[in-house]
Amino acid sequence: MNLNDLLKWRYATKKMNPQKAVPQDKVDRIIEAVRLTATSSGLQPYELIVVTNPEVREKIKAIAWNQGQVTDGSHLIVFAAWDNYTADRINHMFDLTNDERGFKNEGWEAYRAKLLALYPGRDAETNYQHAARQAYIGLGTALIAAAAEGVDATPMEGFDPAALDEILGLRAKGLRSVIILPLGYREEDKDWLVNLKKVRRPNSQFVSEVK
Repeated sequence: MNLNDLLKWRYATKKMNPQKAVPQDKVDRIIEAVRLTATSSGLQPYELIVVTNPEVREKIKAIAWNQGQVTDGSHLIVFAAWDNYTADRINHMFDLTNDERGFKNEGWEAYRAKLLALYPGRDAETNYQHAARQAYIGLGTALIAAAAEGVDATPMEGFDPAALDEILGLRAKGLRSVIILPLGYREEDKDWLVNLKKVRRPNSQFVSEVK
């Protein structure tokens, strides 16, 4: 299938088959797609936590409106954003880039200085919200990558972020949960949404042009 066909195939799966696990190589490719995706200034200001432990996922389900996909899927990806932009975090990414490329660029170093003068001085909540928006870019990539692998995925904001942070010990790592993404396979005979037509606004209501 081409990309648009894959996007027509995917939907927010409501019932996943707990007996059917996603092969690890598929999960690895989905994660790699997220790792390679775009982020502002290339800072990658979020991390992925892949939860397969059944007991931990049961705890998460309890603070996620008891949504079955959390435990019925075989993998749960948690997108956790930096709680703040710090000089250390910014410098780490710029140093990593220099090390990987094997040289320093004057313009790149000037851009580093610009970010160091701007980001750490802002309040932590402003910086977290910016980082969280980068995580949503990763989520979009994950949904497309999952569809390309024939894997079902259900993005979820319906959970208690503070409780999830505590379950996974995220605050101690300087992270805050943003969104969760169960991966699995649809159980078609038990999913009320599977055969319903996908509905989106037509281009005439969605796209406008400035010429």
